[in-house]
Amino acid sequence: MINAATATVANLVGDAQTWLFIQLVQPLLYHFHFMDMDDLAYDGTLWVVAGAVQIAVVYAILRPLEALRPLEHWADRKAVRVDVIYTLINRLGLVSLVFFLVLQPQFDSLQEWLRLHGVVNVNLDEMMHGMRIHPLMGFAIYVVVLDFAGYWYHRLQHQIQWWWELHAVHHSQRQLTLWADDRNHLLDDALQQAFFAALALAIGVPPSQFVALALVGGALQSLQHANIRLHFGWLGERLLVSPRFHRVHHAVGYGHELGHGNRARLYGCNFGVLFPWWDMIFGSADFALLPQPTGVRAQYPPPLGQGLDYGAGFWAQQWLGLQRMLARLVARPGSKPKLQDMAGA
Repeated sequence: MINAATATVANLVGDAQTWLFIQLVQPLLYHFHFMDMDDLAYDGTLWVVAGAVQIAVVYAILRPLEALRPLEHWADRKAVRVDVIYTLINRLGLVSLVFFLVLQPQFDSLQEWLRLHGVVNVNLDEMMHGMRIHPLMGFAIYVVVLDFAGYWYHRLQHQIQWWWELHAVHHSQRQLTLWADDRNHLLDDALQQAFFAALALAIGVPPSQFVALALVGGALQSLQHANIRLHFGWLGERLLVSPRFHRVHHAVGYGHELGHGNRARLYGCNFGVLFPWWDMIFGSADFALLPQPTGVRAQYPPPLGQGLDYGAGFWAQQWLGLQRMLARLVARPGSKPKLQDMAGA
């Protein structure tokens, strides 16, 4: 029954991909003389269709829950609107797919060069033959490996100062909702997508599973940011990153500055992307803190912060994030801002 339902969904998505490509994409390629890119464009059309389906499903499930069990009540949701733009840019996924497919030929050439020099291939699919026989097992292994990399990638975003100034665009949202996950600086997105596309190629993730990994990960991260009063229970909170656990990561003064209680953690806590295991193993987990206001300390008015402007609209957020990053890069070498001025250091 599950296989039949999966096949039905796959057929519907495939039909939508073909229709969209023939009716819209292919005529544009022909008109602008880009027909040599038709294979890449066809693959990109699948990503767009799958992303649109994901957005619709996530909204249909999470938005009613936000309305029924909100953690916070806001009189004005204007700040949320820009996050919808970010979501459409990211979840329709063309940039991610382009990175993956454009890097594929270069990565194949690199692998050939490594083989000529006696370097063993790290392709997990070749090292663990059971992954070919049991696709779900392979998918689970890829999820764990990429999530482990995601934990350290995310932690470095908070520790490297110029990088934090880009990542702070994500943390500047003080009204967390199902849309908030995709609020990121475009340069930060490009760095992240290039890194994970290269890593996915390095461990042998097939293109179809790469799309599935992105869709599953994106849906779970939408749940993490949703404005829902939801607790997974003692065990569940330690198996999967919950909205409660991730909200602590966004909490002012805890998530990206000091840890909770007697265990002060410069740079923050709860960096896990999908699983809290890595935070538990590497000492950055905080399950005790109750829900707190979110945002970046520096954007709050004195005496809590400095009243810095992080931008209300898309382009303002992008420009101000770039300015903050450049200011960090040209700062005097070795200078260390005061903790209250570090906005996430």
